[in-house]
Amino acid sequence: MASGLDPLAPSFSPASVVGTDLVQPVVVAGSVNAAEQFAPASSTVFAEERLCKTLRVLHVVNGEHFAGAERVQSHLGRCLPKYGVRADFACVKPGRFADAVDSAESKWGVAHRVPMQSRFDLSVIKRLARTVRSGGYDLLHAHTPRTAMLTAIVARMTKLPWVYHVHSPAARDSSKRMVNSINAWIERRSLGNCDHLITVSESLRNDCILAGYHPRRVTVVHNGVPAICYDRSETPKPGGRWVLGMVALMRPRKGLEVAIDALSRLRSVDHDVVLRCIGPFETEEYRHEVDRQIDQLKLGDRIEQVGFQSDVPLALSQLDAMLLPSLYGEGLPMVVLEAMAAGLPVIATAVEGTPEAIRNGIDGLLAEPASATDLAFQIERLVTGKVDWNACATSARARHAESFSDWAMSRGVAAVYRQVIENHRNG
Repeated sequence: MASGLDPLAPSFSPASVVGTDLVQPVVVAGSVNAAEQFAPASSTVFAEERLCKTLRVLHVVNGEHFAGAERVQSHLGRCLPKYGVRADFACVKPGRFADAVDSAESKWGVAHRVPMQSRFDLSVIKRLARTVRSGGYDLLHAHTPRTAMLTAIVARMTKLPWVYHVHSPAARDSSKRMVNSINAWIERRSLGNCDHLITVSESLRNDCILAGYHPRRVTVVHNGVPAICYDRSETPKPGGRWVLGMVALMRPRKGLEVAIDALSRLRSVDHDVVLRCIGPFETEEYRHEVDRQIDQLKLGDRIEQVGFQSDVPLALSQLDAMLLPSLYGEGLPMVVLEAMAAGLPVIATAVEGTPEAIRNGIDGLLAEPASATDLAFQIERLVTGKVDWNACATSARARHAESFSDWAMSRGVAAVYRQVIENHRNG
């Protein structure tokens, strides 16, 4: 099995799979159009896919939340069968995601519950290996440092190839430096026998290459989401009330405190802007910190906390713009793509992969991270009409259709699977 750090490892070239003639690693980012997103594959592609053996892939995931990475996993489970891949999920921290797999009206995989008792509980490895063997899986796909640690060992035991999905930079994924350091160390140590890395953005691919991974073993497959856009009864008007929404698992790196400070600045100059917080808080301690800030700034009438929403596109349709003031740690945020699909302008910070989706002043607005002043300025540009809401909304929706659909993402991941398995069989 080839090492992710081996500079002489065989090259990965999905050109034969996606019909290109690239020498460099292919960047699979959404080459389908809007009409194709929910249409059946063309007869030629469909026939080619059916000629291939259906692959069985086991995704090894945490499974306790249903945030950005879990949305990626759910869309892959739903869309991969079109490309000849059956995906199931082994959840080592079973929770909201595992429940969602079980309750999905249209089944998109099986959730195997293999709970760990602690971060370094390796007793689940034998159970995982039995699950892999009994399920007849062809390939393993890990999504977090924790699951990379387990998958690396199970792959050796079962002699199967495995892929690692880099959703965010482990070394700066949270505000907890010690946790970041541990996760980055675990990830680094685990990837020695990994066959291929999938990154969700160019920025993450560059991080991996700088860390020593062979460029031909790191492929960008941009995140993708369905083209769901609810009808709006009205559009916001300059000078009126604006409801901005922040959709996230609320934790310090998402920049909620910066957004609240920006809202205070906007109120001081009489802009009628409300912030709707959509999503759970990571901890009750953090919720209390945010509540104290809201009380101190006397913004209770400007902040709405609505918690987890199962229908994100519907929640987005009730907003006037989407806000994501992340400080760091973003790969390519799913909620940004969901807002684009919904025809909703996005005001975000220019961190990691976000600028790969949002073009400043075209599909939305980009602010400097950790700057309440700049964030307030960008919001003001939109709510005063200096940036045209309709133009941004139209452009965002078209850009999603062109580059960030769920089908394009799944097709790119399937292409990686096929080539990894071929390389593995050829030694």
